[in-house]
Amino acid sequence: MNPRFAAASLAGLAWTALLLQLFLTLRLSIANGNGAVHGLWLYFAYFTVLSNLLVALVASRGALSADGGIDAPWRGAAVTAIVLVGLGYHLLLRNIWNPQGAQWLADVLLHYTVPLAALLWWLALPPCKRIDATAPLRWLLWPAAYSLYALVRGAASGFYPYPFIDATALGMPRVLLNAAGLLLVYVLAGYLLRALAHWRRRAG
Repeated sequence: MNPRFAAASLAGLAWTALLLQLFLTLRLSIANGNGAVHGLWLYFAYFTVLSNLLVALVASRGALSADGGIDAPWRGAAVTAIVLVGLGYHLLLRNIWNPQGAQWLADVLLHYTVPLAALLWWLALPPCKRIDATAPLRWLLWPAAYSLYALVRGAASGFYPYPFIDATALGMPRVLLNAAGLLLVYVLAGYLLRALAHWRRRAG
């Protein structure tokens, strides 16, 4: 498999999903009389959108790199984040709403197709360089930064994008406990992806 082509394919898929969701979010916000700025505010509230954006940027960089970006520093963080987006949505969130039409397509692309494609990208073209033992801890900066961002946004506006970080409904102690649990899952997933990458490199 050509590394640059693989990265370009993933980037195209992620950008398509992001642009479709952006169009739908802006259209709904404008139709509800809230305007485009409010739509952008909502769009960038979600870990799903931001993690798909991270995948799109990392994969786009890979498409422009001679090695396809397989050793890009943020690649592990992006793949871990988007895989957990897919798992978290399927296990925790898919039953709380029922998207239809184009929104259903955006939902599938963002939560299933891009995560699966990113995981296949990681497994089919694992990093050439050995991933050091502290790398998954560095990857943790992404969800930790998002957690802080979401809580600050929520405190300022009263809007929390996910029910498990809704400090108004749950209280801050419970939200911090939930966030700590999710960060732990992220670290464990990172170490699993690190192990899979090393296994694939040896097997290949």
